[in-house]
Amino acid sequence: MTDSIEPSTSTSDPNSNSTPTPTILLHPRREPFEHGLLPIQKLIFTDPVQALTQLKEKLSSSLALRVGSAALADALQISSDHARLILDTLSSVLHSESDPLVTARPEDVDSIGADLRDLVLFLYIQSYKRLLPRSHKDSAAVADVWPSTSAFDGYLSALSPLQLVRSNTRRFMPSLADEEAHQLSYLQKHLANILSLLSEPVEGEGEESMILTMKGFEHLGFLIHFGDKGSEGVPLSQAAPFFANSDPDMPAVPVLASQVHDWLLEIIAASLEHVSEKNSAKESGSPSSSDQDIAMSDASPGSAKASQSASSSFFIEGVSKSSYVKQASDLKNSSVKAVRVEHCERVHVILASKRVCIVNCRECIFFLGVNQRPLIVGDNHKLQVAPYNTFYSQLEEHMTEVGIDATINRWHEPLALGVIDPHDSLSHPAGVADAQTESAACLDPDQFTNFLIPNWFEGEPIKSTRNNPFPLPDLYFTSQQRNKKNLGEIQQILREAPLEENRKRELSCALHIYFKDWLYASGNIRQLYCLLGD
Repeated sequence: MTDSIEPSTSTSDPNSNSTPTPTILLHPRREPFEHGLLPIQKLIFTDPVQALTQLKEKLSSSLALRVGSAALADALQISSDHARLILDTLSSVLHSESDPLVTARPEDVDSIGADLRDLVLFLYIQSYKRLLPRSHKDSAAVADVWPSTSAFDGYLSALSPLQLVRSNTRRFMPSLADEEAHQLSYLQKHLANILSLLSEPVEGEGEESMILTMKGFEHLGFLIHFGDKGSEGVPLSQAAPFFANSDPDMPAVPVLASQVHDWLLEIIAASLEHVSEKNSAKESGSPSSSDQDIAMSDASPGSAKASQSASSSFFIEGVSKSSYVKQASDLKNSSVKAVRVEHCERVHVILASKRVCIVNCRECIFFLGVNQRPLIVGDNHKLQVAPYNTFYSQLEEHMTEVGIDATINRWHEPLALGVIDPHDSLSHPAGVADAQTESAACLDPDQFTNFLIPNWFEGEPIKSTRNNPFPLPDLYFTSQQRNKKNLGEIQQILREAPLEENRKRELSCALHIYFKDWLYASGNIRQLYCLLGD
């Protein structure tokens, strides 16, 4: 869409019951709904408003209204690991890049803490349920599951990633437009509760009323934005007629929460109608040029597809028997904070990121440079983790841009959560809600190898990265040096071997044959094919 923000220029009486007519469209922020949901049963409250109101009262003793992991663990009666996970996850999906939690070094996160209002909203949306996959018309296509249907499996985790490709399951996943409508409906239903958690009570005319300050209103930016690109830096309050004309030198006059509620409900209703019309137009064969939904390719062996939504989510899928590389220029308007890897089988993933979430993967190796503990959820089998093993010319520049600290790498500290995702709307067998997923093992140091990225792109910057910025652990460094020494000794023995020329040729031929056999057996032959193809 190309809708721009047009703040009202009219003033408004905070005690007035009239509600301004909405002139803009509202969008849910995808980040908290896609990357902010944690499969921790204790975070799903029977009565979230009551529970979180009590939590606010318990934690609001701090004048700074910021909460560290120790206070959070005590208030929610959860482990310190889970409390820290909440803060780390929240920092990755916050709407404000200037929040101290976003820019905090890993060792300072606990002392800086999270803003109480953002924390309460984060905990509230843990009740969100994702859309169910569309009905699969061909039951035979999904009947033969690998390795077998598990009591813990949902519809998708029952399939191996290769079967997901063969059964063309992506067509049955909810579209981005469907998900946006679902998130808007959730906000519509829960808006009164959300506003009550951000509002402050005052004594009204004979009964208690709730008011919303401009600062409290701006925390709604955690869940919503106006226009297509988050208002291009315009504060959320400037899109609302209640605060748009406030004197910057004077505190804004609070407004009744009920007035804000009615205004937002009208905008949400208009936005839902717009999404519905857009879907109808697409189904009738006349897609709009402003369509946010990105068509996903039907993945096939040997092919890969990357696509980007207007909301800056970036998808790479369908990678099979190949390697896939994207340049920074390909990730336009994106800020990569959290990587989610799901439904992968026998894949090697190399990534440098603040955090990674691994979901429903099997027999994969992850070479990680991460500042937060790798999160493992869902139905996983035979996963391995290893230190980051590559570099490219602009790596350190990109790491600095997103705040990744190369001196902190928690690749070897995976945090395994539940097999069951309480947010997936699927029915699960009784008694398995607290079952923990299989964690990942550390890769044998003798199996660790570096991955060389060819210099496909000309014009390297002067201050280019020349080595892996993440220091290797001693065991891996020692193993690597030993292998390098052994290789040198073998090469020297071969050079100095007293063999006739025809015997040297036979030896060389035998080495080539064994090397070729190893390339096929290890799967590394695909890297050569990639290089030849490029």
